[in-house]
Amino acid sequence: MAAPDELFCWEGDWGLPSVNTDCLVVLAYAQFAGAPLKLRKICNPWRSPSGSLPALRTNQKETLSRPSDIIIHLRKQKYNADYDLSAKEGADSLAFISLMEEKLKPALIYAFWIEPKNYVDVTRRWYAEHMPFPLNFFLPGRMQSRQLEKLRLQRGNESLEAGEELEKELYRDAAECMNLLSQRLGSHKFFFGDSPSSLDAYVFGHLAPILKSKLPNGKLQQHLKSLDNLTNFCTNILLLYFPRDGRG
Repeated sequence: MAAPDELFCWEGDWGLPSVNTDCLVVLAYAQFAGAPLKLRKICNPWRSPSGSLPALRTNQKETLSRPSDIIIHLRKQKYNADYDLSAKEGADSLAFISLMEEKLKPALIYAFWIEPKNYVDVTRRWYAEHMPFPLNFFLPGRMQSRQLEKLRLQRGNESLEAGEELEKELYRDAAECMNLLSQRLGSHKFFFGDSPSSLDAYVFGHLAPILKSKLPNGKLQQHLKSLDNLTNFCTNILLLYFPRDGRG
């Protein structure tokens, strides 16, 4: 038997198996597809084979970091949560994942890393408390700079800063995206019938941190909680696939 692939992820908290969206996407997909990964939850990205998290070290000693690359690799190993999707469902799935990248992820970055009170009271504090010394002194700030850079690139604005106008715009886009996801899910348990697919993993990864974190500025959470089916969707995945974490 070949050794299993190793998945390096940020640790969990707030009743989640990981505090990081990309890690949650990969963890959920691996659970849905039944992939037997050796899981390493850490709070020091420098101990990851890629220097970032998530990271998958395959048994061929190849390292993958992007959730989409990790999912493609797992599919090639015959762990495919999208096996039963029709061509149209596959296309819908890609469209919704692109929509989330464009409309929801920027708002998540803003809420956790840029909004001053959320960043100081929750995000920076969490990473500073969980990282080893001396990384806890400088790495959260470096991570924030990287996230701000990501947001500036995505918005095509190099001088982008926190502010009411930007927040309003990002949160409006995110609310629209959540509404569309809610309409698509309807009264179903998962997005394409009775079993979860990669779209479910992406939706869970983006929404679960909004639902479970305790941010002082909780506008995104308020909107999500007004969409009962999406809230129940996240709660059900936690209960079904992450029962040990979901009790938090």
